[in-house]
Amino acid sequence: MSSTNTAASTQALSGVRILDFTHVQSGPTCTQLLAWFGADVIKLEKAGEGDATRGQLRDVADADSLYFTMLNHNKRSITVNTKNPAGKAVVEKLIQTCDVLVENFAPGALGRMGFTWERIQELNPRMIMASIKGFGPGPYEDCKVYENVAQCAGGAASTTGFDDGPPLVTGAQIGDSGSGLHLALGIVAALFQRTTTGKGQKVSVAMQDGVLNLCRVKLRDQQRLERRGVMEEYPQYPDGEFGDAVPRAGNASGGGQPGWILKCKGWETDPNAYIYFITQAPVWGAICDVIGKPNWKTDEAYATPKARLLHLKKIFNTIEQWTMTKTKFEAMDILNKYDIPCGPILSMKEIANDQSLYETGTLVKVDHPVRGEYITVGNPIKLSDSATVVTRSPLLGEHTDEVLAQLGYGASELAQLREQKVI
Repeated sequence: MSSTNTAASTQALSGVRILDFTHVQSGPTCTQLLAWFGADVIKLEKAGEGDATRGQLRDVADADSLYFTMLNHNKRSITVNTKNPAGKAVVEKLIQTCDVLVENFAPGALGRMGFTWERIQELNPRMIMASIKGFGPGPYEDCKVYENVAQCAGGAASTTGFDDGPPLVTGAQIGDSGSGLHLALGIVAALFQRTTTGKGQKVSVAMQDGVLNLCRVKLRDQQRLERRGVMEEYPQYPDGEFGDAVPRAGNASGGGQPGWILKCKGWETDPNAYIYFITQAPVWGAICDVIGKPNWKTDEAYATPKARLLHLKKIFNTIEQWTMTKTKFEAMDILNKYDIPCGPILSMKEIANDQSLYETGTLVKVDHPVRGEYITVGNPIKLSDSATVVTRSPLLGEHTDEVLAQLGYGASELAQLREQKVI
């Protein structure tokens, strides 16, 4: 078991070994999650280069970038030249001893390396081969896809932004990291099924599919729009026009409870002095009292959720006059006393300084031998009987000798492989 995963013996995926052929973000997100749950993840990299993100967006000279470190915790790194026959032999031994192979190469790349699904099955019938691609079967299946392309093709961009502006992509990495999360679930499901069938299988996630899965409420709205012609909870109602496709809805909540982002005290100089405010029906009376409009509770123009849909702009403008007299945190304190749903717009700086997130393991400080201490996200999924210990990402090839020794390679064989530039 990996020397970098000290808590593995008590973790949910203890004993599961992953051969990690992934790079950049989507695949490493998946394998990092598996490593956090105790799997022994062996990241196979090209000697002298490694994952491209080791050098991308570098902020410390000659150190692995934060882009790499924050996606490759709890893993072991080995370097193997797969173009060399001896290197292919090493990979074949790894396939024979691993439970899962994860890859996010361009379509067909793994097969060109000599590791088709058929060959993998020959080597290990119990192997689960998990893949992330940009698109599924169809006209675009051979296209290379990155985060923003996936957001656009999956329906997110067309429904994000304001109606009078262009489509927008979101800062949340729903294409890359979102696909990695989906693939991790597929792998765990395949591992569970293998306990009864004894057989491996292929698991695949298309980034377009993953984004669409996260945008299902917009597909819901497309069908509602086609049936009714309008959607009352969208800001285009009642004065604007609806076309034949789901429009961009600004900061509307996208659900049955109207919501909007409102200015708070200090918004003139602080770009994040805002709060998200939801006018939930059960607490409408409390909202009216808080903002100084008690008469709205009985006014027929505001008394019912349906009536309020005609006046949302006025309602939120009035609420904003109140929120602008409070900081976002003062407003939160007041509104939470009445169970009024709301949330502050938190900057990355504010999040990084939130000590409660460190106490829950949502944020973690990690020491690295080259770059020093840095902040990273911890495991967002908490198991009561399987605590996650986040350990640093591996240096390039740091565990090559260790892993190959576990495969049965002796010291002389390792020296020979090194001389042949296989490792």
